[in-house]
Amino acid sequence: MSRRSLNGKEWTAMVLAGAARLSANESRINALNVFPVPDGDTGTNMNLTMTAGVAELNHKPSDEVGRAAEALSKGLLMGARGNSGVILSQLFRGFARAAQGEREMNATQFANALQQGVDTAYKAVVKPVEGTILTVAREAARQAATSARRTADLTEFMREVLAKASETLNRTPEMLPVLKQVGVVDSGGQGLVCLYEGFLAYLTGMPAVDTAGETMFAAAAAPAPQASRAVPAPKPSAGSAAQAKLETESIDFPYDMEFFIQRAPASAPFPEKSFRQALERDGDSIILIEDGDIVKVHVHSRRPGDVLNYALAHGELTHLHILNMREQHRELLRPAAAAAPGTAAPQDGTAAAPVAPKPPEGAEALGLEAASGIPAGEYELAGVTASPESEPNPDAHEMAAYGVVAVSVGEGNAELFRSLGVDVVLSGGQSMNPSTEDLLGAIHSLSAQSVLVLPNNPNILLAAKQAAELADRPVTVLPTRTIPQGMAAMLAFQEEDSESANVERMTKAFERVLTGSVTQAVRDTQMDGLDIRAGQYIGILDKTIVAAADSAEEAGFRLLERMLSGGGEIVTILTGEGAAEEQAERLEAWLGERYPDAEVETHEGGQPLYPFLFAVEP
Repeated sequence: MSRRSLNGKEWTAMVLAGAARLSANESRINALNVFPVPDGDTGTNMNLTMTAGVAELNHKPSDEVGRAAEALSKGLLMGARGNSGVILSQLFRGFARAAQGEREMNATQFANALQQGVDTAYKAVVKPVEGTILTVAREAARQAATSARRTADLTEFMREVLAKASETLNRTPEMLPVLKQVGVVDSGGQGLVCLYEGFLAYLTGMPAVDTAGETMFAAAAAPAPQASRAVPAPKPSAGSAAQAKLETESIDFPYDMEFFIQRAPASAPFPEKSFRQALERDGDSIILIEDGDIVKVHVHSRRPGDVLNYALAHGELTHLHILNMREQHRELLRPAAAAAPGTAAPQDGTAAAPVAPKPPEGAEALGLEAASGIPAGEYELAGVTASPESEPNPDAHEMAAYGVVAVSVGEGNAELFRSLGVDVVLSGGQSMNPSTEDLLGAIHSLSAQSVLVLPNNPNILLAAKQAAELADRPVTVLPTRTIPQGMAAMLAFQEEDSESANVERMTKAFERVLTGSVTQAVRDTQMDGLDIRAGQYIGILDKTIVAAADSAEEAGFRLLERMLSGGGEIVTILTGEGAAEEQAERLEAWLGERYPDAEVETHEGGQPLYPFLFAVEP
């Protein structure tokens, strides 16, 4: 099918096809993460980011490609999760800037937009690494410029862009030795290729996915000279799903609520602060977005009826979705529905309550079912009335000098952070990164003149920085990479001191901390000089696997031995789900015998997937 331009509606349909293709391959992309640990999430992060973008695109449809691209960019920016999601949002942020003011887009304009997206994404990453999604996007954009000079047919143009992206993806193992060692291509690059495959599917008039999630246009996608198609992503390894590590009843706020408040024209300003405070009484994960006469509300709550009463006091409710996450969790644990875990770079204490992401709005037409089991559409409310005693408390609070936001997982770890002075603890980690919008909501929830953010995970750092740029007050992101580093930073925090002094002292404190973690391998692999079998416990020091053993204790002994080889005065043990008390006691006894001068502290962290997190301080 020959096309020489795309208007806003056509461009939107192309993006929907790409989002559907990405969603269908989420688990396969997760499985490409190189480390054999059970909390892979590149596919999840990219899919959730794209879902947020498409939701905004459907909320603000336009016949003009510039306006449509702007809406997608806004949704991606606020919904970005993890480094891969943030980079994806930046690619389309630059794309939208290039498309601004355009009613239609031809091949030359498309190529310019892809290049501006690459330029924007590279600027957002402090130390770009070759062999990643950035490389795939850059080479695809260069091919786009060449193809646009050769042909005005957008279908042929996209065919060549996809071929170049696929070729570059297949070369990523030659650029990153760790990819070659494990025998996979870059997961973020594969996600981008899936998007481009969906783009081409739309342009050729073919479905983006079949029932197996495989491409249906292999014969039509003739590669460019010396180009090859992306290798199929391996299916996830068998093993216990991350959801099995979480007790259903530990989901404290079980009702996942999302709706819009349609406010009357010329009504009084929406009391966002007091409304948020009312929701915080019995809820978390609160997001409020005001756009003219519309307010979008998201909250996890124990008392959904109270939430509806609060909201009804301010307008009419539309597009109401309520999901019982405990019920959903029980469904996920059923053997027939259990999803095999993927793989990911190791992080410490990083997982979150498993809420299945919804596919992009409009994806039903592309053959996708709602992952949540709830059909899209509006729900009428009957018999719900607002009561005066349920209205938000309008009292304002005096602004504090500082507010602190930390990302963590496990109730024990969350309580430790609160005891150290953290105001908001966001639940999240490697398998469910908080989005830019989640982080921004946490920042804005604080009555503080400035805010410090502790991401405690390298995969959350970019989203945290993006939230800081969008915040309405000064925000400093301290680049903590682990939960123990975040705790060390908080121990150095002094509320009466200046911000610059606090940042300097907290940075020095967390940089001194050596962090290790113990988890189970989800597949056989050879890495860092070790032969690792699926099911073995592995000890990870920074990004290096230093031990593999048949028990968590033995892996812990070997890991601690490496961590203490250079000395250390304080050793902290954070126990996770599945770690028996006697195991921790044996680790303490072993440390007492081998390192009698070291002070040992043990706390119940409650993190899933990682029975032990260790911290060693000089």
